[in-house]
Parts: sequence; structure tokens; C-alpha cells
Amino acid sequence: MDNENVISALGALAQTTRLDVFRLLVSHEPDGIAAGEIARLLDVPHNTLSTHLGVLSRSGLVQGKRHSRSIVYRANLEQFRELMLFLVSNCCGGNPEQCAPLVAELIPCCPTKEIADV
Repeated sequence: MDNENVISALGALAQTTRLDVFRLLVSHEPDGIAAGEIARLLDVPHNTLSTHLGVLSRSGLVQGKRHSRSIVYRANLEQFRELMLFLVSNCCGGNPEQCAPLVAELIPCCPTKEIADV
């Protein structure tokens, strides 16, 4: 990921509705959610939502796929992972123990299958 992609992704998330949309999509992984349902859940007019989804899609953070008459949107978690890795790639100046609290806080929200099965 390069600076231009990072700036595009962060810019896309730097707006309240788009951030709400992205967080909603993350919570509906892996199935995604239809655009009309996103509009209903967030109480956003359809045309306004369409504009926000376009910005998120162009940034690479969201992907839409047509299913009959609706478009189901999903968070692009791989792109989000790359964004997060870019942001923390030089974390803690070579002192990994300083990053341990960050990693520890992320693990409970996204347990791996092995952790979830224990």
C-alpha cells in the first residue's frame, strides 16, 4: 500500500456517515448487507448513501456485488488490513513490547478459529 492509497482510505473514513457504513459492514461480515438495508439501519437517504458507498468503493475499503435487484456491500477486510499494517509498520521503534497492548486489545474483538474453539 502506498501513501496515495492510504490517504484515499483515511479520507473515505473521515466522514461520519461513511465511517458508520464501514463499521456496519464490518459487523456484517462475511455475508455483507444490501444497500437498502444499510440506508434503513443508518437512516440515510438512498441517494446520499449511494454517494458515500461510491467514495468507500473507490478507496478500496468496500466492495459491492449485484444480487438480482439489489447490491450487497461488504467491507474489504484485506484492504483494511493493509491500511492498518501500513499505519503501524514502524510501530514502537523496534520495541515490540510497546505494541503488545495494542495487539492484546485487538485479539478479543477478532478471535481466530483456534481461539474461538478453545
